[in-house]
Amino acid sequence: MLDPRVTERRNPRSADIDLASALEIVDLMNAEDRTVADAVATQREAIARTITLVEAAFRAGHRLFYVGAGTSGRLGVLDAAECPPTFGSDPSMVVGIIAGGAAALTRSQEGAEDSPDGAQRDLDVAGVGAGDVVIGIAASGTTPYVRAALGHARSVGARTVILACSPPPADVIADADVAILPITGPEVVTGSTRLKAGTATKLVLNSITTGAMVRIGKTFGNLMVDLRATNDKLRDRAERLVMGTTGLDRHAARALLAKADGHVKLAMVMHALDLDAAAAQARLDAAGGVIRRVIAAPPPPVDRL
Repeated sequence: MLDPRVTERRNPRSADIDLASALEIVDLMNAEDRTVADAVATQREAIARTITLVEAAFRAGHRLFYVGAGTSGRLGVLDAAECPPTFGSDPSMVVGIIAGGAAALTRSQEGAEDSPDGAQRDLDVAGVGAGDVVIGIAASGTTPYVRAALGHARSVGARTVILACSPPPADVIADADVAILPITGPEVVTGSTRLKAGTATKLVLNSITTGAMVRIGKTFGNLMVDLRATNDKLRDRAERLVMGTTGLDRHAARALLAKADGHVKLAMVMHALDLDAAAAQARLDAAGGVIRRVIAAPPPPVDRL
């Protein structure tokens, strides 16, 4: 009997992969991977609804939680970890929860994904509550840990989203405000959801956090202006951003950033409106952090930065 989970079915196009040359394996996998973006594109409206949920949560002071097991959990933790350096966000804004805890990031924790009680405990420890958004990531759509997490999140008043690459059971969808279902089909190696399903998951998570962070004003155009210069690489990037958006030379940009405590967006507003740091921050706060509502000028042309 065929497994009802699409991600667990055999792929006829890779049935003889063990006879293939290295180049043939590359070509086969590349051909399969080309289908992933199209699968994600079918979910554009669901992804957009999720971005709106997350934006609303952030603006109200709530948080986004990713919950998953195995590869799905690791991808959630990865996306959460990449938000602070990219957007200057507080590490508590986006949190990744993986079945089995930190040890599961580097080594499989057998059985952790089958623990519904573990999911409730982990969400309670993380402080999931009303107003938060919990995205359950389960490639197969059936992971018990994720199913229990969504049910518990809903019971405490959180908004819930299921992200799966195989149609989940009806009760899982019922526990979700939004269902994101990029159906990626059978894997090149049967059941290895770190492949197409993992790639689709990464694309979706990228869209959700990038979209929500942009919506709350973490960028100016496509520039990462809400970063804070805390090391040499970021200091150089911050100075170049201030130079490119204000026309200042490096020495003046560095001095302005010092007055702005290293915050690029704050420095830009200080310069544009000739304000001190406190007054510029007040203007930004009144504009919901969106710099275009404070500075009338558009971002610099793409060839300047």
